[in-house]
Amino acid sequence: MADTFSFRPSRRTLLKSAGSTAALLAAARIGLPTGAFAQGAGPETNAVKLGYIALTDAAPLIIAKEKGLFAKYGMAEVSVEKQASWAATRDNLVLGGASNGIDGAHILTPMPYLISTGKVTQNNVPVPMVILARLNLDSQAISVAQEYKDSKVGLDSSPLKAIFEKKKAEGKEVKVAMTFPGGTHDMWIRYWLAAGGIDPDKDVSTIVVPPPQMVANMKVGNMDAFCVGEPWNEQLVNQGIGFTACTTGEIWKKHPEKALSLRADWVEKNPKATVALLAAVLDAQKWCDDMANKDEMAAILGRRQWFNVPPADVLGRLKGDINYGNGRVANGTDLYMKFWKDNASFPYKSHDAWFLAENIRWGKFDPSTDINALVGKVNRADIWREAAKMIGATAAEIPATDSRGKETMFDGKVFDPADPSAYLKSLGIKRIA
Repeated sequence: MADTFSFRPSRRTLLKSAGSTAALLAAARIGLPTGAFAQGAGPETNAVKLGYIALTDAAPLIIAKEKGLFAKYGMAEVSVEKQASWAATRDNLVLGGASNGIDGAHILTPMPYLISTGKVTQNNVPVPMVILARLNLDSQAISVAQEYKDSKVGLDSSPLKAIFEKKKAEGKEVKVAMTFPGGTHDMWIRYWLAAGGIDPDKDVSTIVVPPPQMVANMKVGNMDAFCVGEPWNEQLVNQGIGFTACTTGEIWKKHPEKALSLRADWVEKNPKATVALLAAVLDAQKWCDDMANKDEMAAILGRRQWFNVPPADVLGRLKGDINYGNGRVANGTDLYMKFWKDNASFPYKSHDAWFLAENIRWGKFDPSTDINALVGKVNRADIWREAAKMIGATAAEIPATDSRGKETMFDGKVFDPADPSAYLKSLGIKRIA
């Protein structure tokens, strides 16, 4: 998966230091590791506009802001702005920061590909994007309305097949909600339904609902099931409105989820600022991953200016304590959200290849799509490695390759990033031959 952008800032450039005592003191004042960004080597700008959705996996951006980490790395004017929906995030990325939009975002991993190719933009105009890091692994969930509590539905969705068929025969519509067509939650709920013999395009109606609106819509009966990130599944259970059938970590153990993505033109214009920004986010991810910080993180995220939810709605699943809401409780699981552990932050190109293969499966991309070439254009794992070195990451924390290898799903299907076509052929329900 070759990279196509010309920008590759070297560590030697980033660590260049000036000879004057004043420059060294200036570097020390901003507390940068090894004196990076001394005189003449600082970021091209200290300002960037980032968007986020009220989801727990936006925590690295919020914590980097709250803990002064952006400023630590010379990016004192980073703005972290709440977005109403993933569609709003897309629209503001298309606008760009210079036009009252945003320059980058906490984002569903497939979205930079859909935006870069013009699949989801107005008039299908491509807006090149770059993925710089994965923000987290695991900790999304599929939740179901309370009326299905006795159905025995869980990781196996098949108990809903006959129930949904009966409901449709009675002239009622079965609605399952996700957060953006072609996004991660769309992929998870489609995979879950299809594995149980339910066609997500023919047997149910898929609808789009912004994450913060999921619980309210379930409460008034607008949907039968949904897939979303936390804290909304936990809030649903806490309010007694529905229950969690499964977490996405049960579908695919240690799966990739959100990404940090920036407009490619911003990255090309500001290569040093890009590395500095990313270093701050990586530093925040390490903080977020420390179990000793979970209570404080839940309190910060719950604040009105960020999520405006009770910290209790955030904390349980953040620690791996899962009340499914149907009598099943699992405490101390390893299904908690990973921000740094298990190379969670590294943007494996093999993971992006899976999302593209699934979008081919459901007709979002043409089967002739060159997955490797597209991933090579969007995924900048090389920049991640530069930022990781800047924060003093150990050799063990920096993956040697861009692939995590073969991945096995809960139903036994195996994705080999070296042969996506074989994976697609193995799937039963799909939109391609």
